[in-house]
Amino acid sequence: MSTIDPITLTVIQSGLQQVCDEMDMTFSRAAFSPIIAEADDRSDGIYSAEDGSLIAQGIKGLPVFVGTMQASTRTLIEFIRDGRCLPPEEDDIYAVNDPYLGGTHLMDVRFATPFYRNGEIFCWLSNIGHWPDIGGAVPGGFSASATSVEQEGLRFPPIKLFKRGVLDRELFSIISSNIRVAEQRIGDIRAQAAALRVGKEQFTALLDRYGDDTVAAAIAELRRRSAAQMRASIRTIAPGTYHGKAFIDSDGVVNEPLTIALSVTKTGDDRLVFDFAGSSPPCRGPMNCVLATTHSSVYLAMRHIFPEIPLSAGAFEPLEIVSPAGTFLDAQYPRPVSGCAAEVSQRIAEAVFSALVQALPERVTAAPAGSSGNFALGGSDPLLGRDYVMYHISGGGYGGNAREDGLTNGCSTIGISKSAPVEITEQVFPVFFREYAIHEGSGGAGRNRGGFGLSYEVELLRGDAQASFVMDHGAFGPQGALGGADGAVGTITVTRGGKTYRPEHLSKEQDIALTAGDRVRVETPGGGGYGLAHERDVEAVLKDVFLGYYSLQQAESLFGVVIDTTSGKLDREATEKLRRRRSKGA
Repeated sequence: MSTIDPITLTVIQSGLQQVCDEMDMTFSRAAFSPIIAEADDRSDGIYSAEDGSLIAQGIKGLPVFVGTMQASTRTLIEFIRDGRCLPPEEDDIYAVNDPYLGGTHLMDVRFATPFYRNGEIFCWLSNIGHWPDIGGAVPGGFSASATSVEQEGLRFPPIKLFKRGVLDRELFSIISSNIRVAEQRIGDIRAQAAALRVGKEQFTALLDRYGDDTVAAAIAELRRRSAAQMRASIRTIAPGTYHGKAFIDSDGVVNEPLTIALSVTKTGDDRLVFDFAGSSPPCRGPMNCVLATTHSSVYLAMRHIFPEIPLSAGAFEPLEIVSPAGTFLDAQYPRPVSGCAAEVSQRIAEAVFSALVQALPERVTAAPAGSSGNFALGGSDPLLGRDYVMYHISGGGYGGNAREDGLTNGCSTIGISKSAPVEITEQVFPVFFREYAIHEGSGGAGRNRGGFGLSYEVELLRGDAQASFVMDHGAFGPQGALGGADGAVGTITVTRGGKTYRPEHLSKEQDIALTAGDRVRVETPGGGGYGLAHERDVEAVLKDVFLGYYSLQQAESLFGVVIDTTSGKLDREATEKLRRRRSKGA
């Protein structure tokens, strides 16, 4: 047992969190790219010197990075020990984006710096930021039809990008020569490095205040307690094996669905074993998932279910993930992986929810929209005389749960990233949003309905551009739970030269040539419903109809609530009869 008093332990825990939060804040405020500065597609954390295990992560960082940053830090330590990269010195900063070395997709670039104390590495500080472009076949890096990782962009192993605090100009020139709009990346790189410097300052202050030994002991105790709390939470699950599935529309190349098959077993020693046996084999297109992201997806799903457990490597210890070798959830070089973090990770989380809602119906929700809505647009702006790459993400509906309806236009399952404000996007890029509204009717019907997705339509104002999409849930709506209906699917509609069409793969396509006046319309999925729809409170249905969320016809067909089309008032007798019939049918 720890000898640290509870007050000191709590203060140090908050102090570690504050260090990460300060890094997050610095990164976002200093970054040039809207995807980082406005959408917060980044994360910062502290990792152990011995094996790279997670010590703390910022509360405003993307949850999907909770496992991948730990994995990439471990890889970096192994590379240093094996002599595969230069040994560290004070103020060095390493950079890596290789997905197969504990990463996600190529656009997520990770920085790590050793934190020295009395001449020894006390821990590592690390962060990750989504660069708007990393080269490759299409602007933005989301190549919907890539068949090898080289087509997705520049890939680099751990390299020492800053040597004793000074940017290596030769390495930077190699990177900048292989990406689009390279002159803007220096701003993001400086911001990423500045966040690590702020972390050093804040962590030094924490150690100076409480002492190295006390902080080290607190870190160890916090890890022990996280593991104990996760085991205590698992203890509430009845022993047995629970099964779940999720589906991906297609891999972008072969127009057939991919299956994630999952069994979750509660063991006698309060562990959960996750087995993906039976999932689809590696695919040709970019929807393969690297192992670190597969693990991280399980971790973030459990974070959704048990959010009160303090975040550290200890929280992962009772979670065993059987190797998914031979499936598309263990991608090996050179399999393309651009959809791995943004889309496949969310289907993995959906499979976890699908399995564990059976065991924890009061805690687990119906499936959320589960798509980041990756929309990349690259071209040249004739008015400003410069090239650009616009990367836009969008929210969707969350699933209903035992207590309430799902959230409308919530962020993706994997993080807190939000869409950049329309006004900012229109200022920076030659586009105009003709619509930005709720995707009405998209929430899955249930006792507690799913939240609604988003509808937006964007028009190219000037110049020529190429559009690419890597989304999902275009063929299969987010799953309902315990009798609830699935949420509505997402749709993409492209209007070029006055003619409108939908992509063959529904949610994925690349190299769509656009000219001024062409438009793209996106409707994101709604969340799944929870419980039987005919048990939904009638007044709640009437309110939804009044607000325009559902039509009169949907109120009757989905919820069994009959509303007179002339008066707009509830027909109680017809409603009671219809609901009795449905109750008997259920």
